Amino acid sequence: MQLIDEDIWEYICKHSSKEEKLLSELRRETEIKCLNPIMLSSVFQGNLLSIISKIKNPRKILEIGTYSGYSTLCLADGLRDDGQIHTIDKNEELLHIQNKYFDKSIHQKKIIQHTGNALNIIPNLNLKFDIVFIDADKENYSKYLKMILPNMNKGAVLITDNILWHGKVVYQDKEIDYKTRKIVEFNRNLANESSLKSIIIPIRDGISIAVKL
Repeated sequence: MQLIDEDIWEYICKHSSKEEKLLSELRRETEIKCLNPIMLSSVFQGNLLSIISKIKNPRKILEIGTYSGYSTLCLADGLRDDGQIHTIDKNEELLHIQNKYFDKSIHQKKIIQHTGNALNIIPNLNLKFDIVFIDADKENYSKYLKMILPNMNKGAVLITDNILWHGKVVYQDKEIDYKTRKIVEFNRNLANESSLKSIIIPIRDGISIAVKL
């Protein structure tokens, strides 16, 4: 879903940085070989993740929802020399494409992959993070928020994808599906969380950005 006028969006994309070669190759292979390629980050979103990471220059990043690894590579762009990104996905079938492109990346040694249920994995990491990116099972967004807050450093950035959910979040006076209700709940929890300052950006399917106070 695109919330911005198509002509304006085309102009924005035309006047933003172009996609890197490795990311372009990963995008093409994802679209051909992976189920639900709509889950892939857009070029614009990838640039946004990369820029936030470069500004923050993090030591530790947590990504919940690796998919084919596109957003992982974008986030890794700003890592310090001794930095790491811990990325979690429950789908073992995606490891092949992830590894293929992680191995080609200059960030290869900084990427730590975890396969399984993020709710079980996160408590065992025992790390403090400078950036957290959530783009996974929508029904658990609020659980992830509650779980990762104590593990975010002061000034850490929390980025969450799909928080407008095809525009369904505004139809709260009608009967809405379970995932939409859980995203509405997450958005409310995020806005009311006193330890965070947050904003929603209406690009693609909605992205929220929050800073730990």
